[in-house]
Amino acid sequence: MAKNTICIWYDKDAEAAARFYAETFPDSHVTAVHRAPGDYPSGKEGDVLTVEFTVAGVACLGLNGGPTYTHTEAFSFQIATEDQDETDRYWNAIVGNGGQESACGWCKDRWGISWQITPRILTEAIAAGGDEAKRAFAAMMEMGKIDVAAIEAARRG
Repeated sequence: MAKNTICIWYDKDAEAAARFYAETFPDSHVTAVHRAPGDYPSGKEGDVLTVEFTVAGVACLGLNGGPTYTHTEAFSFQIATEDQDETDRYWNAIVGNGGQESACGWCKDRWGISWQITPRILTEAIAAGGDEAKRAFAAMMEMGKIDVAAIEAARRG
């Protein structure tokens, strides 16, 4: 296990979520599944308690802790994409697997985890500053899934 790991609380589907992430994103895999050695408030002995996994190179631990806590946009994974095809692939995988669309490149998976599917062209435009950043930002504010061609056009003015 990594020295620093993101722990994500799930109701009961940490293993399903981890396996979906491993199938969807490169440099992602499930490392270990640990079962509860005894009964606990939201589960029984033998139930999946924790899942060690990696998402795009980031070490994570999924905890099946029950319905006490739910996810908010205060935590999200941000996935940098190279082009429209990659943006579409990840967006469609998340939204098409029971997730939901949001605004400005954000969506949620079916477990309530927020994702920012962000083409590098957008982050480069914002980093450029000035009028270029303002135009790209204004274009992004009108989008759900990011449209790479529209961001490129906004950068050019």
